[in-house]
Formats: sequence, C-alpha cells, structure tokens
Amino acid sequence: MADNQIFIFDTTLRDGEQVPGCKLNTKEKIELALALESLGVDIIEAGFPISSPGDFESVSEISKIIKNATVCGLSRAVQKDIEVAGDALKHATRGRIHTGIGTSDSHIKSKFNSNREEILLRAVQAVKWARNYTDNVEFYAEDAGRTDNEYLARVVEAVIAAGATTVNIPDTTGYCLPHQYGEKIAYLINHVKDVDKAVLSCHCHNDLGLATANSIAGAFAGARQIECTINGLGERAGNTALEEVVMVLRQHADLGLYTNIDQTQLNPMSKLVSDTMRMPVQPNKAIVGANAFSHSSGIHQDGFLKDAQTYEIIRPEEVGAETSKIVLTARSGRSALAYRFKNLGFEFNRNDIDVLYDRFLQAADSLKEVQDGDLKKIAHQYTEQTN
Repeated sequence: MADNQIFIFDTTLRDGEQVPGCKLNTKEKIELALALESLGVDIIEAGFPISSPGDFESVSEISKIIKNATVCGLSRAVQKDIEVAGDALKHATRGRIHTGIGTSDSHIKSKFNSNREEILLRAVQAVKWARNYTDNVEFYAEDAGRTDNEYLARVVEAVIAAGATTVNIPDTTGYCLPHQYGEKIAYLINHVKDVDKAVLSCHCHNDLGLATANSIAGAFAGARQIECTINGLGERAGNTALEEVVMVLRQHADLGLYTNIDQTQLNPMSKLVSDTMRMPVQPNKAIVGANAFSHSSGIHQDGFLKDAQTYEIIRPEEVGAETSKIVLTARSGRSALAYRFKNLGFEFNRNDIDVLYDRFLQAADSLKEVQDGDLKKIAHQYTEQTN
C-alpha cells in the first residue's frame, strides 16, 4: 500500500498567502505550520525566502520547530534564490527546495524571451544548484498544463537525471479538463526514462472550478503528491482545496489511494486558517462551509430524518464539524417542523402539526429562516388557544 499513498503538500503559507489581504506575519505562520503538522500534512511550503526578509525569517523559524513534516522553500531557477532558500532551510529536520521555471511556449516566449533549449538548460542547472543544499529537490514546470507533452517529458527526464526527487506538473492557469490533465500525467509516466525515481506532483489552480477534479485525475493516473491549500485559498480563483481531495479519496476507497491526514481536524483547521488569514469561507464550500451539513428543502429534510445517508455521504463528526442542521424556511415540510418542535421540548401530534404548519408557513414567508425563538412563540400561542 505504500505506493498508493498520496503525499499532501500544503502551500497555504505560500500560495494561499498570495490572496490579497491574507498576508501573514512570522508568528501567525508558525501557529499555522504547527497546526498543519498536527493535521498530518507531509510537506509544508513555508514561503518564498528571497521575496522578503519576513518570508526568509518565517521559513527559517518554521524549519527550526517542525520535526515530522518536510519544510519547503520556493525559489525561481536563479542561483541567488536557491542560495537564500538553502540558507533559510539549514535548520530543517527535513528540508526541501522547490525550484523551477515556465515550460509552456507562452512562458518561454512572452515571459523569458527565450527558447526551449535554453529553458531546458536553465531547469537542469537550477536542480544542480539546489542539490548543493539538500538531496530533497522539487522541480516545478510552470504552466505545464499548457506545455506540449513531448517537450514537457524532455524537461522532466532531464531534471530527474539532474537529481530532482519530486517533479511538479502545475496547471498554473487552471486551463486543463480532468481527462486532459490525467492524460498528461499518464504520458509522462509512459514516456519519461527513470520516472519511477521521482514523485510526480499535481499543483492545480481553480480558474475553471476544476482544481480538485484535475488533482484527483492526476493521482488516478499515477501522480503521488497533491499540492493544495486549506479552504482552497490561492492566487486568483485559488488552489486545490486540501479538505476536498482528502475526503474524495476517503469516499472513493475503491481507487486504492490514501493520505495520512486526520480528517477529524479538517473543520477546526479551516476555521483557524479563516480566522488567521481574515478570509471568510463561503457558506456552500464543500466539507467545511457553514451549509455543508444543512438541509432546508422539505424533500431533503424528510429523507434525511428517515436516514441521514439519503442526503449526506459524510457524517459531520468525520470532518470535525458540528451536527447536521435542519434549517426551517418556506421550503421546509411537516416532518422537519415536528422534529424541531420536539428538539425544543414540545410534543405535538399529527393534527397539531397540520395546524401549526400553516402558522409556520405564514412566518416563513416573511422571514429568511425561522429560528427557535420564532418556533417557541408559535408553539406558545397555539397551546394557549387550545387549552
């Protein structure tokens, strides 16, 4: 089963921090790094050391305290970047330098004003520089999602030969469809010499809402690392959400893939990141959103109350969430109303509920949601009139 482990590479502290307004100081980064280690994350990308003195300090301090997870620092394919990353990581129990360069024709021509052969040489040189500081080197082929597969395979083969132990295949712009991204990973596995000497990694962005689907397709095709963030934070529309890939793999155990994440910490971790980075989680966010385990439709509520599995494939406690919620709106039915009244201590028979339901609908039509206080008022008025 060891070959079927999906390593979780968390980049909340680096890519996630690139969200406007989400800048973290060193103390905050350390707090989140310790929580990520407790969660079971395999690799923590702590920052981009050369980008600022603050980021250098954060990577350095996190390297000193994290003992179980690998601590990673990002760099460009620039010697000075790599030297600074190596210095920041010198105290790490397990350190990794993550270096790379754009490989799509768009990046090669527009960003670097270069050509494929020159980029290939720069990629190899960057890995060799990084190997001077650690034997744990990850290479990223930026914009791999739009890179010609034959050329991408040449780059991947060359950086593995130069000493890269992980090769990141980013869908930097979120361009790929799941089958395209999966086929790209499969192409590399089938066409790169010594590909088994490195771990292929998925780093997918969510510009088209496909980051999680693409990452799962990549893992199914043979990638064994997924790069992700808590709550899907990240540049533009965000990154693959850690909580989503973890629970997809748990729910689809038939894939034979697993992670070492403690899923019962997912909701507390989501809240910690949201509070620390000052970025609210959208209510309908999968797994960790406020409405992830809420039911307001009468049909759904009736089915859920008969058997929770009719409308919930995950139990809230599995992911550290509070209990499921029956939310009363004008779309709710009698069974949900009876359930909520019973929870409030009222025992009403079927005839009572029929009468109370009409009164409930009157209130529901004027309110977005009928709260416990509203229900108590309706119940007390009814009992006074019938006694």
